[in-house]
Amino acid sequence: MRYLFLVLFYIIFFKVEAQLTLSKVADMPEPVSNNAVVEGFINDTCYAFSFGGIDSTKLWSGIHLRSFRYNTITDVWDTIPSLPDTLGKIAAGASYVDSIIYIIGGYHVYANHNEASSAKVHRYNPKTNSYLNDGMDIPVPIDDHVQAVWKDSLIYVITGWSNTGNVPNVQIYDPANDNWLTGTPTPNNNTYKAFGASGTIMGDSIYYHGGASNGLNFPCQSTLRIGHINPTNPTQITWYFRNTPFLGYRSGCFNPFDFNQEVHWIGGSSTTYNYNGIAYNGSGSVQPSNSSIYYLRNNDSINAFPLAWPLNIPMDLRGIAKIDGPYHTGLGLIAGGMDSNQVVSKKTYIIDFIITNTQKKNKLTSFKTYPNPTSSQINLLFDNVEDKTIQLIDVLGNVVLTEQNNSNNIQLNLSNYPKGVYFVKVTASNNSSTQKIIVQ
Repeated sequence: MRYLFLVLFYIIFFKVEAQLTLSKVADMPEPVSNNAVVEGFINDTCYAFSFGGIDSTKLWSGIHLRSFRYNTITDVWDTIPSLPDTLGKIAAGASYVDSIIYIIGGYHVYANHNEASSAKVHRYNPKTNSYLNDGMDIPVPIDDHVQAVWKDSLIYVITGWSNTGNVPNVQIYDPANDNWLTGTPTPNNNTYKAFGASGTIMGDSIYYHGGASNGLNFPCQSTLRIGHINPTNPTQITWYFRNTPFLGYRSGCFNPFDFNQEVHWIGGSSTTYNYNGIAYNGSGSVQPSNSSIYYLRNNDSINAFPLAWPLNIPMDLRGIAKIDGPYHTGLGLIAGGMDSNQVVSKKTYIIDFIITNTQKKNKLTSFKTYPNPTSSQINLLFDNVEDKTIQLIDVLGNVVLTEQNNSNNIQLNLSNYPKGVYFVKVTASNNSSTQKIIVQ
């Protein structure tokens, strides 16, 4: 039984400087935590989806099947059909493969507080906003597992909790054939077995971190486990691990960069807890760790961002939706979770990694924007009065506004543009600079 708004900091890697921003966008329709979150496309529009979870009561009866989607163009959430199950569920995973979303596992809590891991595979079609028939049941029912996609073809379900304890199973779902394959299990010990760990697949390697061990009070883990997938036989995995100083439980995880060299873990906690946010060790209310750590593949190291002041990143996350855009190397979305003092959140944050050259920025194109977000006008402040081309670009890469200007203080009227994320690109003398803005 297992009971700001905008923040900037910098990292240097591969002779590249990355700027990370955390920006609040439209709230979800209702507070929800421990919900499965993933991206998906409807035609050319990217959406973020949320399936199931627990509501603000944090009671067993508040665990539900309600589901929602967020339009990244219009900055609007709406309600979609609920998961096709008989009982509410939390701690499921969701993956997007070949235009279908697969919601796998999770667990139910009954009125007597007994819990049961799920063997269900729900299949949702974003284009028709409807569920297909369930896929083949998971051989070993599972929840709070690591779930990741390899080469847009196979879904890896790694370790997690199955009814009475953590298991070492690596269960591989083949969506094209609706069947399950058996992968090389993790070593059968508490270094690898965990629930509430999070991870991803980058290239041919699995990376997962943290989670809770079997044992007294389910101690929080700090281990990074790495599994190398044999590309000619993807059921064969070679496992090893790295010790790290960073504890992590129910963090969000994604690899934002196109060149497959980094994995980022965002949010979570350093103390394990039950679905109500109360610590297993009896210490009471668990607080978010406000952490952000990243793994660098080229030198096999894991590091923490040097946070200058406390952030407000939630815990109790079951996925980060990855949103691609034309003028950044990675964009993620956090939906819901638990804020400080166990408050179930309905906030939505966009995590943005924007790469710039480490050379000194060209003063011709360096600029500041305010207010950002905006609902009407945005101001661009420059250090010079040279001729510049200003472009406003939506997240699909469409140029929706172009103007020439040589002022050092430019105003753009955005009141007639749909809500959503845009990029302002400034070009002068063959140099350019781009910044993200949000229209609310």
